[in-house]
Amino acid sequence: MRKAFLVLVDDFSSVVARLRAAGCVFAEDEARLLLESAATPAALAELVGRRVAGLPLEQVLGWAEFRGLRVAVEPGVFVPRRRTGFLVACAVPVVRPGSVVVDLCCGSGAVGAALAAEASVQVYAADVDPVAVRCARRNLDPARVFEGDLFAALPGGLRGRVDVVVANAPYVPTAVIGTMPPEARDHEPLVALDGGHDGLAVQRRVVEDAPQWLAPGGALLVETGERLAAHTATAFRAAGFAVEVRRSAEVDATVVIGRSGAPVAPARPS
Repeated sequence: MRKAFLVLVDDFSSVVARLRAAGCVFAEDEARLLLESAATPAALAELVGRRVAGLPLEQVLGWAEFRGLRVAVEPGVFVPRRRTGFLVACAVPVVRPGSVVVDLCCGSGAVGAALAAEASVQVYAADVDPVAVRCARRNLDPARVFEGDLFAALPGGLRGRVDVVVANAPYVPTAVIGTMPPEARDHEPLVALDGGHDGLAVQRRVVEDAPQWLAPGGALLVETGERLAAHTATAFRAAGFAVEVRRSAEVDATVVIGRSGAPVAPARPS
């Protein structure tokens, strides 16, 4: 037993040293997670090697912690950020059990999975990236995850029946992509990051098309950047939404919420 303990301590120390040398700020925390995930010394060496090479920790582990859930994450898939939990927090009071919710630009499906767990809603999801779709089908009902361009990916039968749309559409201006941390810039899909020259290219399309899919009284919630929020809100108003902008300084998150004037329609069966 003592020998095994010493081996564990030696492994932990060496892993921490390698992670620190690679620039990992939370080397001790990461080392613990890597040790927990590795069944053998060889597996540990492989995991540490991938992390030291710059792969995001969540992609190395195969999961990301998101609002108390372990969400499956694969290499090449956008890693859900802590700030996006604020999008979920803003959506929970808007939905009711059984509400039809669409997680647009879903990535791993983390937002939809959290809403399903916290609010017992019917979640449909879509993403243009086939790798993301494959991953999201591990976290959500695979029959309700669709591949394609925004709303065009969804079954036509949902048109006019959706109570809430949540979207973490890409909003990083193209010129800023090169300044992002290498973990995101080099290991996450560009389609999940690049919001066009002003960061709003995909958001505008989501906002413009959402009214056709929302039920009377439905709501659209979009994560955006603090500096972009006023422009995002302008797009909402142009589409006929009553707009509210919410901000969380704690997690550096901004969400724009658009609602129509009518009461939210009752939940519908799937």
